[in-house]
Amino acid sequence: MRSVLVANRGEIALRVFRTAKQMGLRTIALYTDLDAGAPHVRAADVVVRVPSYLDVEAVVDAAVSSGADVVHPGYGFLSERSAFATALEDKGVALAGPSAAVMERMGRKDAAREVAVAAGVPVVPSYSLDEDPATFRYPVLVKAAAGGGGKGMRVCRSAAELPDALAAARREAAGAFGDDTMLVETYVESGRHLEVQVIGDSHGTVLHLWERDCSTQRRHQKVLEEAPAPTIDAETRARLTSSAVALAQEVGYVGAGTVEYLLDAATGEFYFLEMNTRLQVEHPVTEAITGLDLVELQLRVAAGEPLPLAQEDVPSNGHAIEARVYAEDAFGGFLPQAGTATLVQWPSAPGVRVDHALESGQVVSTSYDPMLGKVIVHGTDREAARLGLVAALDHTAVLGLTTNTGFLRALTASDEFRDATIDTAWLDHHEVPAPDPAPARLAAAWAWFDAHRTSHGPFASDGFRLGAEPSPLLVTLDEDVVLDAPAPPGATTLVRGDRVEVVHQGQRFVFIRPDLAADQGTGAGDRSIVAPMPGTVLEVRVTEGQQVAEGDVLGVLEAMKMEVALRSPHAGTVVSVGAAAGDQVVLGARLFEVEPEADGED
Repeated sequence: MRSVLVANRGEIALRVFRTAKQMGLRTIALYTDLDAGAPHVRAADVVVRVPSYLDVEAVVDAAVSSGADVVHPGYGFLSERSAFATALEDKGVALAGPSAAVMERMGRKDAAREVAVAAGVPVVPSYSLDEDPATFRYPVLVKAAAGGGGKGMRVCRSAAELPDALAAARREAAGAFGDDTMLVETYVESGRHLEVQVIGDSHGTVLHLWERDCSTQRRHQKVLEEAPAPTIDAETRARLTSSAVALAQEVGYVGAGTVEYLLDAATGEFYFLEMNTRLQVEHPVTEAITGLDLVELQLRVAAGEPLPLAQEDVPSNGHAIEARVYAEDAFGGFLPQAGTATLVQWPSAPGVRVDHALESGQVVSTSYDPMLGKVIVHGTDREAARLGLVAALDHTAVLGLTTNTGFLRALTASDEFRDATIDTAWLDHHEVPAPDPAPARLAAAWAWFDAHRTSHGPFASDGFRLGAEPSPLLVTLDEDVVLDAPAPPGATTLVRGDRVEVVHQGQRFVFIRPDLAADQGTGAGDRSIVAPMPGTVLEVRVTEGQQVAEGDVLGVLEAMKMEVALRSPHAGTVVSVGAAAGDQVVLGARLFEVEPEADGED
């Protein structure tokens, strides 16, 4: 093994390159036109252009033409496509993953259930789509048989909801995985999402590398992950890990994989959900507690080497927690965001690891997954790791677009996460409080004053207002803005013309001095339905002059593999349709106008 091609982009490509370089391997990157100047491209020894990261033929051709000995697929894209594994095998190129046959069986949730049953692993009760939906015990979960990452999943609470949920999940699955096959399973309202990291070699050895808890999630997408699981006892841990090994042995698994389970909080029983036949986004927390490099193990196994350790040699030391930083408005419905990251600051401290591929000046588009990076903290115990993560998020700043950093900071600092009481449905039913904007407003005001002291400032009659009572706190403007007590430290500011951006406790605040000569009534009225995120219009279901009822779907918007239905706020007549299917629209674009029905009064 002399060279490795990473069939991926962003932070996972950089992470694989880091290990490959330590192993003395030549690194090969793929890029599309959109990624021509991306960090993972600059980090590689060799680069090859492809039209798409999903183009199997182009990626395999790139591996052959560049002389790659092994291809690491990362996660997403082609990482669980058996056709990709087959194409590489036909060309004599090794894949850092299981065989095409195993990937086909375990990468599909329907086939994986059959393997689990054969291995004696309990599975979640399911229904056939041929059955009468009226006979289902609701709620049920509709989910894609292929892929993962929370894509192609919908919760249905009645038979009436099933057709729309199936249609939306199928569209999402087809776009994300190229396969719209669906499963319907019993939905466990209150549970914990547990998963076991396994790895097997071609010499018959399968090991578990302990378990992770990924219960803190929204819309089936993980937000915080940790290892080990904080709420299970030794007996449950032993049953969980041994069943994962039995499952992998049953199918003859080779490579790194993750066996996912749902622990029913009401009964204490766990059920097999699926197996991810690839490296997981959250693999760093397992690396932190075991001290192992999972990418190195993947590459060595792909080269035919035996695993260099036995089960009793796998340690579990301390506790690790990972937070996923996304380009999304977590305090506004978790809608995807896009823009230019004008200033990026990642934390650096003992016990802190950051996997990212985002730098100042980089454009974040809606063409790819919204994850920008991951902040991982390892501590002697869970509380040490949690407090370390809070501090690390305080020193994480992305200006220029909205991210979920403030949400992550507030969630990690919450009593509920501290006490490990958050289950898989918690975020769907509870609101995480946004950080207090007052200190950020003060920092913005003083930054403004310092930048404009010769002409105007926060106390001038130029339309700029603090939005908070004056305070004697002093702000020293430097690259980092340090607030004296009682305001918390760690705010970061950026001043550009008539714009001040401040990050405080991970949350981004933007302050703009209005143009007093301009029309201030630019906001959309009650008649207008605007784009809640930048993205692509998938469907337009109405025409001008059409009568609609309150809540009717006018169209569907998609960004970063997330769909949002745009509904009428009231009954009335569609008087304007401002977009067509396939259109790219910006945040706030006016898409529909609905004239409300007359209420019968003057």
